[in-house]
Amino acid sequence: MLTLHRASFRQLLLVAFLLIAALLGAVSLRGLFTLERLMAQSRAGAEQAVQLAAQVQTLADRSVGLERTARQYVVLDDKVLRERFEDDAEAAETVLARLADNGLPPKLADEWRTHLAGIREQMQGPRATARLREQTLSLAFRELADINTAVADQIRRANEKRNRELQDELEASRLELGRQVLAAIAVAVVLAFGFGLWLARPLKRLERAIVGLGENRLDQPIEIQGPADVRLVGRRLDWLRLRLAELDADKARFLRHISHELKTPLAALREGVALLEDGVAGTLTDNQREIARILHHNTGVLQRQIEDLLRFNAAAFEARRLLRRRTELLALLRQLVEEQKLQWQAKQLRVELNGEPLHAEVDQDKLGTAIGNLLSNAIRFSPPGATIRFSLTRHAGLACIDIVDEGPGVSPADRARVFEPFYRGERQPEGAERGTGVGLSIVQEYVAAHGGRVELLPNAPGAHFRIELPHAA
Repeated sequence: MLTLHRASFRQLLLVAFLLIAALLGAVSLRGLFTLERLMAQSRAGAEQAVQLAAQVQTLADRSVGLERTARQYVVLDDKVLRERFEDDAEAAETVLARLADNGLPPKLADEWRTHLAGIREQMQGPRATARLREQTLSLAFRELADINTAVADQIRRANEKRNRELQDELEASRLELGRQVLAAIAVAVVLAFGFGLWLARPLKRLERAIVGLGENRLDQPIEIQGPADVRLVGRRLDWLRLRLAELDADKARFLRHISHELKTPLAALREGVALLEDGVAGTLTDNQREIARILHHNTGVLQRQIEDLLRFNAAAFEARRLLRRRTELLALLRQLVEEQKLQWQAKQLRVELNGEPLHAEVDQDKLGTAIGNLLSNAIRFSPPGATIRFSLTRHAGLACIDIVDEGPGVSPADRARVFEPFYRGERQPEGAERGTGVGLSIVQEYVAAHGGRVELLPNAPGAHFRIELPHAA
């Protein structure tokens, strides 16, 4: 027999449908059988009513025949007529017995038989009293006709009583069937709701596990309880988690290796250029000194680019290793603004911070780095005396962090690529060293690691960045 532990999700779903279908089918069959039984009773009752009506009519016809035969016998005194009378009387009593078995009161049947016995007595006598006996018989048969009318009335009442009983039973069965149908529907709804919750629970666990992978929660093992195929998917997801963790470890080892392999010869190259510029290998001519200066400048540029590359890759790697804890975001923003106070005060800038206290499960250091990069960019691009505006709001369960500056903004041609690594826009602050283009890429990596997103909104003038983080409360 199939056990719930070994059953697949599809098998459990099929079992749920079969249980609900069996319940509704059982109620439907019960209603069908009840309807068939009542219809059979109704047909039997109708046939019985027709038969009783026919027997009542037969009794009346027999009574008429008895009267005609009895009066002829009194006048003619014919033995054959007497025998015919007795045959008709026997047939009439047979009909009366059937009526008595189908609801005719015994008292009325006995009265009919007693009256027939009186008629038989009046048929006997000398021919001289025939005329008088004929008149008496006429009166006696009128009384018998009245008894037949009473018999017909009693049979009609009996039929009506049976019809009422059948209608009452039909109404009771209808009410009972209605209650059963309502009860079956209620049980089916409860079963459907219960099975739905029970079967949806492992799917919710799968969803949380997938979201956890998307949010780089690689340190949390994935174990899904439920049907066999769902547990198999859970094991596959845990294998994927381990594989992603291995890839992150391989990436870390690669970064450490490439850092060592690049920095060591680059340091030797810079040291050699410095020795040349210092004249250790001999006095340089003006052309040679110019070449040494170019070499010194380019080795410095190359070193900064390598360090930026390593910094970006390290940020992308560290983004997968979040240490989440409940953080009050407004307090975090105040802290970041305070940490860069000297930079924005040096340019005579004002920083405004508005919002309501919000909490979210975040890595405070990495999110602080992302917001700090946006603040540094805003300070770098803002003209002296400008205002940088921070705002913190909550919308549809998301924490929205907006930062707006009054700088030159982002060129329309650069908007689509502003978050690409090492991409530098055409609008740069005057007199400032050209950036390397990794700051916004690091922002995007850290925000995406939290399951959120960062976007550049089309507000002008200045740049308007918005960070959206989930699970805000």
